[in-house]
Amino acid sequence: MAHRERTTRGWVMRPNYFVFCEGDTEVKYVEMLRSQFRCPIHIIPKKTLLNITPALVERCKATYMQTGKDKTFLMYDLDVPTMLKRLKKVPNATLLCTNPCFEIWLLLHEKDQKAPISSEMVVKELMKSSEVWKGYTKSVLTRNQQIALEKNLDTAVGRAKLLTEFQNPSTGIYKLIEMLKETIRK
Repeated sequence: MAHRERTTRGWVMRPNYFVFCEGDTEVKYVEMLRSQFRCPIHIIPKKTLLNITPALVERCKATYMQTGKDKTFLMYDLDVPTMLKRLKKVPNATLLCTNPCFEIWLLLHEKDQKAPISSEMVVKELMKSSEVWKGYTKSVLTRNQQIALEKNLDTAVGRAKLLTEFQNPSTGIYKLIEMLKETIRK
């Protein structure tokens, strides 16, 4: 199927944001961002980690109307040893990798985390970081949790930028946030 370019009569089209991710929690979070920023974010969940290839990414994007300024994001945990190597093979994609897991991004909304940490400990730290997160369940973001995430977004971005990319702990999700904020300013 050939790529179709979105066009309008005199209107400037916002770029599409294609977010490939692996888990239900990530999907819920990106859905929240789509609602918050009111941008054309297309979520493409791929639960089998080892099948992310450049051809798959292009095939999935081909089903949407596209602009020349579209952006592709890969939001994956680095808990599989070969994952980073596979993700780097996808051309023109921004990596939003989290190490050890997506919940490190949620935790950074509540507190700093600079020492290496396991996925299990990230969830435990998140649950004791604030009353809002006490009953945290993967793949669910309650309204109170969403409010806390929105309120502390800039703090989390600042904390994430101080971490070393791809190392434990780290997250690149702040890159998506910065691009979304830039898009709505235009």
